[in-house]
Amino acid sequence: MSERAATTRSAELFERANELMPGGVSSPVRAFRRVGGEPFFATHGAGVWLHDADGNRYIDYVMSWGALMLGHAHPAIVGALHDTVARGTSFGTPSEGEVVLAELVREMMPAVEMVRFVNSGTEATMSALRLARAVTGRDLVLKFSGCYHGHGDAFLVQAGSGVATLGLPDSPGVPAALAALTITAPYNDLDAVRAHFERDGERIACIIVEPVCGNAGYIPPQPGFLQGLREITQAHDALLVFDEVMTGFRVAAGGAQSYFRVTPDLTTLGKVIGGGLPVGAYGGRRDLMERIAPSGPVYQAGTLSGNPLAMAAGIAQLTQLRDADPYDALHARTTRLVDGFRSIGAEQGIDVHGGALGAMGGWFFHDRPVHRFEDARASDTERFARFFRAALTRGVFLPPSPFEALFLCTAHTEDVIDDTLDRLRDALRETTS
Repeated sequence: MSERAATTRSAELFERANELMPGGVSSPVRAFRRVGGEPFFATHGAGVWLHDADGNRYIDYVMSWGALMLGHAHPAIVGALHDTVARGTSFGTPSEGEVVLAELVREMMPAVEMVRFVNSGTEATMSALRLARAVTGRDLVLKFSGCYHGHGDAFLVQAGSGVATLGLPDSPGVPAALAALTITAPYNDLDAVRAHFERDGERIACIIVEPVCGNAGYIPPQPGFLQGLREITQAHDALLVFDEVMTGFRVAAGGAQSYFRVTPDLTTLGKVIGGGLPVGAYGGRRDLMERIAPSGPVYQAGTLSGNPLAMAAGIAQLTQLRDADPYDALHARTTRLVDGFRSIGAEQGIDVHGGALGAMGGWFFHDRPVHRFEDARASDTERFARFFRAALTRGVFLPPSPFEALFLCTAHTEDVIDDTLDRLRDALRETTS
């Protein structure tokens, strides 16, 4: 089993980066602040393997934060990009790729009758929220503590992910008057949602939710939770928005909405639909989406929206997923990884709870199951930090935060899972020695 070599080159790059970028990174969780140490700088990837500037390689369970369903540098995606880039990188006018990818999205996720491509998941959720407010004529939005919907002002209230990882206050820089338009409830707590609607139902435009929470660690919905949200919004003429930036085409071919058989009014997408390139999208019922300019009065635009490179990569990835339908196999492998690690914890007398759905999963060092962000925050985050560093030393790259889900791809074979569990067994033993 290979040990991690020195990271001199990565350290040099990080020192230079700290002079040029806040925290030396382009996104906060990459800085490894919650787990200690310094980030490695990647040079290339292939399949499940990610290589750094010092020649180390890692079995990757971050997968570009869920974007890479086919693994690093998949030939279908690389080939599509080569073909496309030779014809140009951006046109400022429509291209066929937008139509083809939109057709694929609607085929695999029928509730998305119309779609608008944007450049990030944050842009998608911000745009969906604007549309929901415009359609309903209401200002309030209800979200769940620990659910992260991007860094838009309305969402940085009891957000999970990087905000929780860094221990930042809820919404610095967001005016109090704007923050007051966001209501929060504990994830998996229908009674709290009902109470909010009983008090403010005529003012709530929408509920936005991660159908499977992945930005507070992996937290699945309890039976009836999503169905209950659908019933509440319909009873109060509010909209239900599923943020499937993370779960879309990852937990099932049609996303979490198909797996749980709950149809939202609007859906936000990202990650998988870009094949590793920057992309986002929002879509839903035709009557709602026709309110978007130029069809309707709700304005939203983007110079690089529908970029031909992102469209080409997304088409290649979704086509592979549609034709191969790898979700049962991916779910079995992700479950085997999570259950295997829980067994390793039991062997060593360490409490571990977790779960998996499709190619998404995770675990907590906790003595009981985690159903909401408040439970996740009570987990043993210091043990996680020690474990993360020990795993990284043994060539396993896990998300560098206790508040993030892990991701598999089609290249994570049974042999890779076996290898990973062997490395994680040694890593966990190190945290107790």
